[in-house]
Amino acid sequence: MIDRIQAMRTFIRIVDTNSFTRAAQSLDMPRATATTLVQNLEALLGTVLLVRTTRRLSLTAEGAAYYERCAQILADIDEMEASLRHSTDQLSGRLRVEMPGAVATALVLPALDDFHARYPNIDLAIGVSNRAVDLVGEAVDCSIQLGELPDSGLAARRLGMLELVTCASPDYLERHGVPADLEALEHHVAVHCLSPHNGRAVDFDFEVGDTALNVKVNGFLKVSDEQAYLTCGLEGLGLIQPARIAAQPYLDAGQLREVLPQWKPAPIPVSVAFVKSRRVSPRVRAFVDWLAVLFEQAESVDQDLSRVRQLLRGGLHTA
Repeated sequence: MIDRIQAMRTFIRIVDTNSFTRAAQSLDMPRATATTLVQNLEALLGTVLLVRTTRRLSLTAEGAAYYERCAQILADIDEMEASLRHSTDQLSGRLRVEMPGAVATALVLPALDDFHARYPNIDLAIGVSNRAVDLVGEAVDCSIQLGELPDSGLAARRLGMLELVTCASPDYLERHGVPADLEALEHHVAVHCLSPHNGRAVDFDFEVGDTALNVKVNGFLKVSDEQAYLTCGLEGLGLIQPARIAAQPYLDAGQLREVLPQWKPAPIPVSVAFVKSRRVSPRVRAFVDWLAVLFEQAESVDQDLSRVRQLLRGGLHTA
């Protein structure tokens, strides 16, 4: 007898990843099992759901309609089971999340003991990078993203704003001098960070009164990784504008020095994104709600990292 729920979940994952192999890997089953489940499902329904070629998969009209109903039914089942258990520790299963390095290292990873204590049966798989993530194709449940989200098929929940800081190493400032104002930046060198959305170098931004001012600073180096960006600043290769939560330990240790503090960089929004067409599963909802509290607590202590870490060690508190 076919396990129809397992077959439906497998079918959904195959469509989302556009691959039998990737779907099987994400579900921890052999590829042959995934293939057999879909074949049995098609036999049971008496219709072809997927057209397979050597290069791609495509849904039939019946398959597309079945996919939409399956997604809704499975989300309803997950939500119903979670509500009947009356206990968040019964939420279980795999949750795959992607996030930028600064957010992961400074905030999320130090607090994961708290999340695990609340939801001990959720198995987390966290990817850390600045790249743009294909949530559907890579079977990612949600991703933390910096900046304004591009127009896409994603839904998002704003978590807060990320403060940036303009800084450089003492060695760089000894060689080039400390800029006294924004006009002085034309005589300085910057390391530029590449945008994950378009691959272009991001210029320096400052808030002047109520206006965000974009300032182009010359530089010979562009990097796409946050840790590499910080390392370039620490090595004296130029001025940088990293997230304060990532730079604060180096500022505290004197390895970086803040410059132009009277002109703060424009903060950037932080959001958690998920696929708009899906109903949010209880696992994703629990993680997103936990993230919202985490960011709210961090902002409430004005990004003081020593106090944030003390708060995390004591566990997060919801209102």
